[in-house]
Amino acid sequence: MKHHAGRLRKFLPKLLLIVLGLLFGAVIAEIALRVTGYSYPEFYELDQTRGYGLRPGAAGLYRKEGRSYVRINSDGLRDREHPLTKPANTLRIALIGDSYAEALAVPLEQTFWSVMKDKLGECDAGSGKAIEVINFGVSGYGTAQELLTLRDKVWKYSPDVVMLAVTTNNDVTDNSRTLKKVDEIPYFVNRDNQLTLDNSFQSSRTFLWRQSRLNRLGRWLRDHSRVVQVVIEGHHALKIISASWRARWSQPESPAAPTTSPGQKPNDSLGEAELGTDNLIYREPQAGVWTDAWQVTESLITKIRDEVQARGAKFLLVTLSNGPQVLPDHNVREQLQKRLGVADLFYPDNRIRSLSERENISLITLAPELQQFAEHNQVYLHGFDKNIGNGHWNVVGNRVAGELLAKKICEGALLK
Repeated sequence: MKHHAGRLRKFLPKLLLIVLGLLFGAVIAEIALRVTGYSYPEFYELDQTRGYGLRPGAAGLYRKEGRSYVRINSDGLRDREHPLTKPANTLRIALIGDSYAEALAVPLEQTFWSVMKDKLGECDAGSGKAIEVINFGVSGYGTAQELLTLRDKVWKYSPDVVMLAVTTNNDVTDNSRTLKKVDEIPYFVNRDNQLTLDNSFQSSRTFLWRQSRLNRLGRWLRDHSRVVQVVIEGHHALKIISASWRARWSQPESPAAPTTSPGQKPNDSLGEAELGTDNLIYREPQAGVWTDAWQVTESLITKIRDEVQARGAKFLLVTLSNGPQVLPDHNVREQLQKRLGVADLFYPDNRIRSLSERENISLITLAPELQQFAEHNQVYLHGFDKNIGNGHWNVVGNRVAGELLAKKICEGALLK
């Protein structure tokens, strides 16, 4: 017994030195990270209605794509502060959308909606009124969460116009639990030709865990420690790399491009795994889950239109662009078209145009003209640095899209 007590007395000082050394190292690392300006702030928080939203007051450098200093305003919007009461002689536009509208990758003044606002002022789209745009975009949102945003966040600002920005690359899949494979957000489903809200996420294990005291403690530590941010971001990066390697090794070698000509049905042997879920948006739906996702999306767009008009505001629908649609090299685009067995990459844009014609919805379609601009000027509108051509609009993409939007609005007098 005395022997064990003696060993313990010898071990405790060593353990204390180790603990103190680790704490000292953590403090030095914390100071170094703060001096160098390192930060990976958490911009999102739980939301009982929409699953999650932007955190009021969150601020920091965003560099996962591009590089910009981001500050979320007091109402949880990636925007400057806006009074609830609309200023006199002002045309107020509410923009709802996903990460394209949120636009964390570029500075606030270079977002497409900031560019659009400035250009609309030049053409007097507001008939002598000042133009104000309020951005309600949140990354990862589908049309379901955008409808809930309209109800939960937008109306208190009394907008004159509601603009819905549709990202065809993923908005359709975001509206399907089966395709999105995420449980902790709300969805709408069609039941007896009626949209029905499914908010079962509120009782999901993941959502409940994120509300736990232990999880809240973790978020507090992340907010106050750069070292914790390093650990979390490192773990996140490893998960992405691991998933990428698993996907690479688990899939069979990609088959050669199909021999079908554009307009013909694609080779039936090319399934979803080979083509990729994201690329299936460019084809007419072949499976029930895609048909259902499209029907829900169209119903949600129409529902948003109805609720906007019921409030006496105007509704403007805008379809944006996806990276593959506007690549400057037409040969690369044609390779994907041949692989998919389609004549072009505008199926989702054309389908939404058909919806707008049936439902008499004001629509602006950007992708075809952005493609022309990219090819004529040999410039990439999507992506940054090593990932050029993929991802969200870069500074050029935001500028060109904002200018084109303003031009079309001014020409069509849609806001007057």
